[in-house]
Amino acid sequence: MRVLTEDEWRAREREHIARVRRWTVPYQERRSRGEKHPVHDFLFQYYPHRPAHLERWSPGPGVVLAGGREFLERPGFRETGGGVTLGELPVKRVATVRALLVLLEATASRAPRLSCFGLHEWAMVYRQPPGQVRHSQLPLRLGPAGTDTVVESLELRCGHYDAFRFFTPPARPRNALQPSRERQVELEQPGCLHANMDLYRAAFKLDPFVPSELVADCFELAVEIRELDMRASPYDLSGLGYSPVRIETASGRAEYARAQAGFAARAEPLRARLIEHCRTLLAAVQ
Repeated sequence: MRVLTEDEWRAREREHIARVRRWTVPYQERRSRGEKHPVHDFLFQYYPHRPAHLERWSPGPGVVLAGGREFLERPGFRETGGGVTLGELPVKRVATVRALLVLLEATASRAPRLSCFGLHEWAMVYRQPPGQVRHSQLPLRLGPAGTDTVVESLELRCGHYDAFRFFTPPARPRNALQPSRERQVELEQPGCLHANMDLYRAAFKLDPFVPSELVADCFELAVEIRELDMRASPYDLSGLGYSPVRIETASGRAEYARAQAGFAARAEPLRARLIEHCRTLLAAVQ
């Protein structure tokens, strides 16, 4: 057990809260004004982890917080010699951690594939009536016909079920793969933007049994990936200050693949840390 003095853990807690409030506060302010942000709102609306929970700090297991009695109000913490610490992983969460470990290890075992070029967002509006486009407040850079032409001229290669399930019905049979929830462990690969964004989901599912700094690391990576995701989409986000990655051109596809490779490299150590935490948590309850 590592002991943190009250000054030490309070400093870490303040640093974590200040870090994530760069995103939680603007999101909450937008909500109070009834405004939407098609890029950043996704991190709070698609992922079921409330801003208040993202701001809440935990040291993770194996740490004693001197003078940390306030943590006893939270599930999972208990008194120990010298302060407060996390107890063992509850039995009801063991299955979740095992499932996360299987998915994370399977993904980490594969080489990144960088040939999808972000076409999943295009497939989500393919042959879609104008009033039914997902981000109807944003214009399509190439218009509906131009967007459809891009989808028809390039091969769809999406292997991520949570992107594929939003494809329009005409786009689904055009995809080289037919992902399903049951095939997720089989198909997930570390070059996929959404698989790397989903490290944030894995991290907060482990909360508070991982350090909150790791949750924030995964969230921050997800923010940057989401920005690339939407810059490479068919939408015109110039009004929000985002320049497009024109994947309808060869140079744009090369730009996307380079960025995708960079995110895969950054995600690798985060995935490894999550795997190690899952293994440690499971070993403690066996």
